[in-house]
Amino acid sequence: MIKIGVAGAAGRMGSRIAALCREYDGLRLGGAFERTDHSEIGTDIGLISGIGETGIILQNSIHKIIDAVDLIVDFTSAESTKENLKVASKRNKAMVIGTTGFSQDDLQEVEALLRKIPCVMASNMSLGVNLLLKTLQDIAKVLGDDYDIEIIEYHHRLKKDAPSGTALKMAHAIAGAVNRNLEEVAVYARKGIIGQRTGKEIGIQTVRAGDIVGEHTVLFGGLGERIEITHKASSRDTFARGALKAALWLKGKTAGLYDMQDVLGLK
Repeated sequence: MIKIGVAGAAGRMGSRIAALCREYDGLRLGGAFERTDHSEIGTDIGLISGIGETGIILQNSIHKIIDAVDLIVDFTSAESTKENLKVASKRNKAMVIGTTGFSQDDLQEVEALLRKIPCVMASNMSLGVNLLLKTLQDIAKVLGDDYDIEIIEYHHRLKKDAPSGTALKMAHAIAGAVNRNLEEVAVYARKGIIGQRTGKEIGIQTVRAGDIVGEHTVLFGGLGERIEITHKASSRDTFARGALKAALWLKGKTAGLYDMQDVLGLK
């Protein structure tokens, strides 16, 4: 039995992870915590997540629950996740990380901390998106430089980072498939007299509106036709279930950084 600790457990993602954990054989909710000033501190996490009393009280620090769990699931913020990872690394606790918005310096710091523990880290944990990543690479290799590539991502108005981690993951996968350096060819905004589109650029455009859970469209535009591939998430449960699947998969794994392609056997 793997005892799960949930970071940001009163948030949109954390509360769903806490609620769905009980549906998985081999997993048990062992702890939940939030930032120190959260209004729900001291409340049963089951009441917060809508599943009834669980006996698990929302704490104000990872230190309050770390000894009671085997693994931390974290979908919070880059800064919070780094701090939680420092604690987990010292206590030899595995992690599943779905947080996005990391800088390159952040990622270097994270990778250094992962030398002691096993961790699945992915910008998107849905089965559909991870299958799509492989498909996009195959399509891009065939189409090559003959088709223009654009990525459009849509998320809710509260999302803080842009473009989404999933859009960037797609862009990196496609760029690698067509032998391009994304840092050199990515175009994140267009305005004014910008001139003719270059053949190598990969457009990545962002929409923020309402309560959109997550939508990503990749467009391959050729002369006389275009191919559009879209993934739409209608519920955060998709990502929560992926995270819990990753938690189960981590049992017995050696220290190091894994992603959902590893979990799903797509590598």
